[in-house]
Amino acid sequence: MEIVNRKAKFEYFIEEKYEAGIELKGTEIKSLRKNSCDLADSFVIIKNSEAYLLNTYIAQYNEGNIFNHEVRRTRKLLLHKAEIKKLNSLVTRSGYTLIPLKIYLKNGIAKVEIGVCKGKKLYDKRETIKNRDLEREARRNKMLL
Repeated sequence: MEIVNRKAKFEYFIEEKYEAGIELKGTEIKSLRKNSCDLADSFVIIKNSEAYLLNTYIAQYNEGNIFNHEVRRTRKLLLHKAEIKKLNSLVTRSGYTLIPLKIYLKNGIAKVEIGVCKGKKLYDKRETIKNRDLEREARRNKMLL
């Protein structure tokens, strides 16, 4: 099980990556195991020396009845204090932000990969599209040979 934020690689330059645990409720982990999650518009903030994952959509669990969770609630990330301090110092630089790149299970525990990212300009995005198209054409030509 792995949920990837495809939009992140197109919209941002990824400078560094960190792995963090997520504080989840029981029905949230069950929904994650069913791949009912979306990272499209989510981001990470650091507040009071703690990291939080905001705007991540985790669908309600069908059999959860009254114990179900809110789909876009704020979730705490589990990181060491030194990592949080380092991330905070990186984010305070202009143009940098923390974006979740993927959510996956590691030994039955939900983890999130966070990227320290810098936003791309429009011309950078065009260059990304151009490179992707060139690679696609090269693969097609290779397959035809």
